[in-house]
Amino acid sequence: MYDSNYYDDFDPAFGGLFLIIMLICLVMSIASYVISSLIYYKASKINGFSDLAYISWIPIVNVYSLFLLTSKGKNDETVRATAKKNVIIYAVLLLVSFIPFLGIIATLGLFGFTLYFTYRLFYRWTGETGKAVLYTILSLITFGLFYYIYGLMKMNKPFVA
Repeated sequence: MYDSNYYDDFDPAFGGLFLIIMLICLVMSIASYVISSLIYYKASKINGFSDLAYISWIPIVNVYSLFLLTSKGKNDETVRATAKKNVIIYAVLLLVSFIPFLGIIATLGLFGFTLYFTYRLFYRWTGETGKAVLYTILSLITFGLFYYIYGLMKMNKPFVA
């Protein structure tokens, strides 16, 4: 009789390697979440949003902190309204990204949207367009490592722009 099951001696090794890689990814994503939440929390407290700084520790909702820190406006009400509008746009793009075929376009839009607001945050820290573009590109190349390092250095300083 023909046996259709094929067993290799390397199967347990590859399974173990897969588990190790998954654990490393889990630890790195938790560290990434904690560092970004700390950056948003401290920056919110320093730059006048201390009443909403706690939001940066709530998963998924903490994107409001990013939009709050990067919003333009003449007074506090317009800044908060702009941040809420951006959260709604972000949530719609995120939900549409799960729809087949449209999801690819929505994911690209979500990536660009997040990249723009990362640029805006760097611009608020540096006050210069050239540096903000450079820092955004460096963050993209280093998979966010530059963002975390620079954010940890600047989180206790008020915005320049």
